[in-house]
Amino acid sequence: MNGSLNQPLSGNDMPRFGGIATMMRLPYARTASGLDACFVGVPLDIGTSNRSGTRFGPRQIRAESVLLRPYNMATRAAPFDSLRVADVGDIATNPYNLLKSVDAIERGISDILSHGCKPLSLGGDHTMTLPILRAMAKKHGPLGLIHIDAHADINDTMFGEEIAHGTPFRRAVEEGLINARRTVQIGLRGTGYAADDFDWSRQQGFKVYQADALWHRSLVPLMDEVRVHMGSGPVYITFDIDSLDPSFAQGTGTPEIGGLTSMQALEIVRGCWGLDIVGCDLVEVSPPFDTSGNTALTAANLLFELLCILPGVERRN
Repeated sequence: MNGSLNQPLSGNDMPRFGGIATMMRLPYARTASGLDACFVGVPLDIGTSNRSGTRFGPRQIRAESVLLRPYNMATRAAPFDSLRVADVGDIATNPYNLLKSVDAIERGISDILSHGCKPLSLGGDHTMTLPILRAMAKKHGPLGLIHIDAHADINDTMFGEEIAHGTPFRRAVEEGLINARRTVQIGLRGTGYAADDFDWSRQQGFKVYQADALWHRSLVPLMDEVRVHMGSGPVYITFDIDSLDPSFAQGTGTPEIGGLTSMQALEIVRGCWGLDIVGCDLVEVSPPFDTSGNTALTAANLLFELLCILPGVERRN
């Protein structure tokens, strides 16, 4: 073990119900200087159209993350023996102004990237991914995107507004932030406002895998196909917790029945191993609807799994 790398605080050194609530009880860092990767909270829910509460998501994900341990026993990934990781706290969003919040998120992520650090963002509603992609594209150019979600989030407007949690990926295409031919959407389902609601994605060149085509299947073969499709070049992963069936993740603002299982979620994330991943987010955890804490716990586990597939993470023999 490299003694210069941060390790999560062990449950044998401090009871899991004690200590400061950072992600996985990692050290808190005021900036991303010297870090290879960081967890950063984006407490935001004023981009939602119905049920709010995701402003509390980052705090609850951190609280549930005390149950995690530092080694991935399935993939044998050892991220904390490979990378210097810390929790850099939250980006200060503006609870009264969505556009000011969007600007603050872009600045916050840009600052992290300026240190050569890869951000893993804790959300927060899905509006946050647009400013993150703006910051990412300034550094890396148009990105490949793996988007796991119940919803396509490609609305032109919502209540006449061009920026909201249902519009980020239409804006991302229009602004040239993502390469549509290297964009994949997994888990789309539910009812729509029009029969062609998912067609815009396909017309741009997105690969779309609707949830009903994935029922009762292992997604390992699908992810083999996705990796080939993504090819080389930078990839960003955005994971909306409502991609999971409500039986696995009820604590979200826009649940849809017939979703992915938690096992399929693990297959998707683990199947991204080997791609040039430059950042990730996990969005739409809403603690007011998460009475058991299981949604935030699932989110914490998926964020750890996302950390485990970053370039540079070694796997034990």
